[in-house]
Amino acid sequence: MGNLLWTIIVVLVALWLIGLVLEIGGALIHFLLIIAGIIFVYQLITGKRKL
Repeated sequence: MGNLLWTIIVVLVALWLIGLVLEIGGALIHFLLIIAGIIFVYQLITGKRKL
């Protein structure tokens, strides 16, 4: 499950960067990236994921 989270984060960051460069994707990519970041920080705080 942890690898799935990292995969989602990497994909969203890549899509976000492409969206910034090509000015496509709009707010949806930014919204999904924020959600992935919140989930990642939550898992770090609760100790469910070790770096």
